[in-house]
Amino acid sequence: MAESVFCDGFLWGGATAANQYEGAWDVDGKGVSIPDICTGGSATVSKRITPEFEEGTLYPSHEAVDFYHHYEEDIALFAEMGFKVFRMSVNWSRIFPTGMEEEPNEAGLAFYDRVFDCCRAHGIEPLVTISHYEMPYALVERCNGWEGRECIEHFMRYARSLLDRFNGKVKYWLTFNEINTGTRVPGMSSSLGTIKGYTGARSDLPDLPAVRFQALHHQFVASAEVVCYAHAAYPDVLVGNMALFAPMYPLTCDPHDMLLSQSEMHMLNWFCSDVQVRGSYPGYIKRYFSENGIEIAMEPQDEQILREGTVDFFTFSYYMSCCVSADPAKQADKTGGNVFGGVRNPFLKASEWGWQVDPEGLRWSLNEIWDRYQLPIMIVENGLGAKDVVEEDGSIHDQYRIDYLRSHIQQMEEAVKDGVNLIGYTPWGCIDLVSASTGEMRKRYGFIYVDKHDDGTGTLARSRKDSFYWYKKVIESKGADLS
Repeated sequence: MAESVFCDGFLWGGATAANQYEGAWDVDGKGVSIPDICTGGSATVSKRITPEFEEGTLYPSHEAVDFYHHYEEDIALFAEMGFKVFRMSVNWSRIFPTGMEEEPNEAGLAFYDRVFDCCRAHGIEPLVTISHYEMPYALVERCNGWEGRECIEHFMRYARSLLDRFNGKVKYWLTFNEINTGTRVPGMSSSLGTIKGYTGARSDLPDLPAVRFQALHHQFVASAEVVCYAHAAYPDVLVGNMALFAPMYPLTCDPHDMLLSQSEMHMLNWFCSDVQVRGSYPGYIKRYFSENGIEIAMEPQDEQILREGTVDFFTFSYYMSCCVSADPAKQADKTGGNVFGGVRNPFLKASEWGWQVDPEGLRWSLNEIWDRYQLPIMIVENGLGAKDVVEEDGSIHDQYRIDYLRSHIQQMEEAVKDGVNLIGYTPWGCIDLVSASTGEMRKRYGFIYVDKHDDGTGTLARSRKDSFYWYKKVIESKGADLS
């Protein structure tokens, strides 16, 4: 067996999100969040947003897989695999039920105290996302989510309460999950919260670019203020960004395809990270705003806050790549994706949900990010959504998941050999949870199977898949044994 190429102290682990995992949606004073009003869906039927609850309709986040009441069992299973880090998120409306309270909900803080204490008892470092595709729904009604500038102070009250309460228990924080999806998704029901007055499927939401980019600006300022506060109050705390990264290859070497690829990479993969890492708006986005009649309302201090509040490390999700073409005749050959689509790459295979599998694209992405920013990097989401079959003896043979993860870890090794400072890897959905893109359970990612189904039934019993034992071996060998 070859020696590991990963650094000493490399953070092997797994990732989840409160709104897809936690459940207990109305327990111990928790308020209604945006995911709580999202119905279930599937690969062919979009989730819906219903500001008024519909009787007889399934809302998957209400129970999810009930981490709230199973956290000790789950964290023990993570420890059995050898996790060094567990990426999770805090549910904003569990701490501030409407987002507008002056004081936090003590029962909510106490729950996360118990979770972090349990992690540390097992030698697991928490990596905590402050806002992972959720916010109190009352803030949507009050200020149309992040479009309203007052949301910054509501968020800062929430973030300060977390940093103050959990100092000494949480070293690594992320501000917003996949913040750059706000450059693409109309309405942004999940991250920007701009859904006031909208109903029906997310795909039916009108696209309001001026609203999206104004909301993004407010998130940039809020993220930078969190960094500034953490650095001033708790010097040992590190704060990172979190971006969805998806290579956008030119379909051909036609110069028009090359320029389109560069433009798409700027908008999706670089714009938000440039602001959070470099501390200012890049020239290409200023040109885009000018040519599209978009004016961002800024306060006089905003530019200084962005400069002073740059992140300490870079994290991203990686699932797939796609191609772009300037030729309208080729644009119809689309591939699927979590928040975007592109032209199908003829050299790649795709998952059942249409996501193209591109391990080499991860190595390419790591090198591009490292060359651009020279910050420590973590891959905090990566995985394969698939239907798992439980055999009569209870076993689950998910070799397809092992093959997917092995191929990506091999490319991580190559990137480390290239000189990339990669410090952590947390595959997505280390335990089965609700799919964010489709709102279903049968699209499973985990090493741990949860007996929960799309009709809401199930015992919530946990069981180990073959990939559980494989990943345990990977961690024990520090990534050297991928067999």
